Amino acid sequence: MEAEKTVENAGGQIENLKEKVVQAIKQVYDPEIPVDVYELGLIYEITVYPVNNVYLLMTLTSPNCPSAEFIPSEIKNKIQQIPGIANVEVELTFDPPYSQDMMSEAAKLELGFL
Repeated sequence: MEAEKTVENAGGQIENLKEKVVQAIKQVYDPEIPVDVYELGLIYEITVYPVNNVYLLMTLTSPNCPSAEFIPSEIKNKIQQIPGIANVEVELTFDPPYSQDMMSEAAKLELGFL
């Protein structure tokens, strides 16, 4: 019974930490677009491992994005500021290629696409 509580508690802690990671990511904006990178749909995967390591798979609006160096490093810095985070790995991919369909409805509304 105690082991089940520990596993359940660990799962709850990971979900709580994942929510904090999402909130940290939402503080990062593409300098050319007034919407945060999470709502833009640039984040493909967020994995929080039991030892509080975070893996993030993301893309940019285009391979030639002028903020290619700035955005991933800012995301990494924001996540590393969360208390308890051990390590952060941000991987950039262009597969699948970004499209406006990946934006949340809130982002589409903000940008006048709805």
